[in-house]
Amino acid sequence: MTSPRPTPSDLTSTPLLTHEVGSLDKLGWRVKAVAGKDLEERDVDEARAWGGRAGVDGFEELIDLLRRAPLRSKEDKDQVKRWSSRYGLRMEESAGLDVVYDGEQQRTEMYQWAVAHSNGFEWRGSVRAFDNKYYSKAAVVGPISLKEPYHDEEFAFLKSVARAELKVPITGAYTIADWSFDERSNGGQDLTKPHATRTAARKDARHEFVLDVARNMIRPNVEALIALGAKWIQIDEPGGSTEPDELDLFAQSFNESVDGLDAVFSTHLCFSDYDLFFPGIEAMTACRQFAVGFANYDSRDLGISDAARPGYQVIRKFRDLSYRPSLGLGVLDIHTDFIEPPELVRDRILYAVDVFGDPGRIQITPDCGLRTRSWDVAHRKLVNMVEGTRLAKARLGLS
Repeated sequence: MTSPRPTPSDLTSTPLLTHEVGSLDKLGWRVKAVAGKDLEERDVDEARAWGGRAGVDGFEELIDLLRRAPLRSKEDKDQVKRWSSRYGLRMEESAGLDVVYDGEQQRTEMYQWAVAHSNGFEWRGSVRAFDNKYYSKAAVVGPISLKEPYHDEEFAFLKSVARAELKVPITGAYTIADWSFDERSNGGQDLTKPHATRTAARKDARHEFVLDVARNMIRPNVEALIALGAKWIQIDEPGGSTEPDELDLFAQSFNESVDGLDAVFSTHLCFSDYDLFFPGIEAMTACRQFAVGFANYDSRDLGISDAARPGYQVIRKFRDLSYRPSLGLGVLDIHTDFIEPPELVRDRILYAVDVFGDPGRIQITPDCGLRTRSWDVAHRKLVNMVEGTRLAKARLGLS
């Protein structure tokens, strides 16, 4: 007998709930077909293999579509994207995750996708990202508003086909602003004014920019998702610690984006010196969970002592936040093909539960999105994450 789905009230308080964080790699057949390119036989074989491995119903329909490549029509390409979403869902569901999404299979990129659906920006060219890929960078040049909700069609489709609960990842206001140029205000550039005046003007402009994005771009997009039935929305903030002296602004932008809305809101903080976030995030009272990567900093030794778990020392600071959010505990290093044994996942979980003293405040995730790993590696990691969680539950008497 299957367990009932979690309700909105307990989504982030279910002990050791397993869930995704964000992106998955886009398989070769998806990339080539959407680009209107020819496919090789190995691409079709990959679609067939994962269709069977992940349990994708009716995937032979996709195979027939791919056989017609190169695809020219928007309708055919959109069909491929939807199939890719099905594959992403089923891959995560087949690994045993409690809460899933599709690995962002219908999106271009976490920044570009959002900005392209908003008013007030103009593109300024390509910028190299941390992983030797590039993204298109924009400048804000006018009033910010939403052209159209940019995750609605995606979410409505996923809701119609998902078997597990969904958590929707979206890019947060602070990161959108931090990754953009601000060309609306030149008050801080007027060299005829004193340095202190220019510094204050730049700070005011920055504050206005970030909160404009939160209020006029992110919040209406979130409201649209909630209207469609989204229960849990994760605000991704890889830029959150870029400027440690702006943590108050980061926290304010999160609250402005979601305060008073009827859903569960969490945030994902990408790799950083997490000590930098304190005490700034004490003000993020609307945040019910912080999903944070720790395995990247940890040893591969078994054990639940401080010495065995060096990557997890900072979690005490998340435990002590006054509003008692849960911790999305990163237990999979997404930077390596190393497949974490279930016993290692178990011990990372047991350590965190011991520190928090409450398994209801610990949930289990990869460190970050798994898009830098092959699907084979990602799936094996997730399977072991679920098995390691089962072992931890058994040790804690929760199963």
